[in-house]
Amino acid sequence: MNHRDSTVLITGASSGIGKDFAETLAAQGANLILTARSVDKLDALAGDLRARHSIRTDVIGADLSVPGAAAELVGEIDKRGLDVDFLINNAGFGTHGDLADADPTRISSEVALNVAALTDLTTAYLQLMTARGSGAIINVASTAAFQPVPHMAVYAATKAYVLSLSEALWWEARRNGVRVLALCPGATDTEFFDVVGSDDAAVGARRTTRQVVDTALDALAAGKPSVVDGLLNKVSANSPRFAPRRMVLAIAERAVRPRG
Repeated sequence: MNHRDSTVLITGASSGIGKDFAETLAAQGANLILTARSVDKLDALAGDLRARHSIRTDVIGADLSVPGAAAELVGEIDKRGLDVDFLINNAGFGTHGDLADADPTRISSEVALNVAALTDLTTAYLQLMTARGSGAIINVASTAAFQPVPHMAVYAATKAYVLSLSEALWWEARRNGVRVLALCPGATDTEFFDVVGSDDAAVGARRTTRQVVDTALDALAAGKPSVVDGLLNKVSANSPRFAPRRMVLAIAERAVRPRG
């Protein structure tokens, strides 16, 4: 796919996978709309990408876990006269530990960001892309989407939603010229585990953000409904289909069991 002169909206763009999407697409000549809570980081990234690639880069600070924030973001983009050709819903976070011990406010924010904001942005831009007859959406799910994960129950459930939604929309949208992809990374070298608050949630060797982004863009170009990044991650994501459910739960629980 040729992204030159297209406009790409990337959520969670200040670090990790979102930042690498921005750097990769800027190098291909795409114009960017970058959003995250960390405006200082976004401004630094935007300035660097403008200087190196002579592209337009807009920065919009937003906390998408706040109700109504996605609609405000869409409104601000519209006010600036920008048309989004490619949406990358990358913003999200996880929590680690039993739900019985969790902070209810933190859990509510997790669902709001991982599910509600992603759905709101997908709905808004899928409708506009459908009217134009072209566009692309990548929704970042996870290998956690393929089975329930005790101690990360809410996170895995939100990512199962993202995977299911995106694959269904792939079917709905393809006849209208719009591509939709669910990207399912495993453990990746990002700040994700700093936010989670524990490395116990990491399963397997960490892949680089560049590997994840390359996997995603190749799969999008190939017209796939979903993709798992990394061979070992593909094996672990598909194996739960062939095992008894209790065994799947026991293996998943052991993999992310809090130590100490």
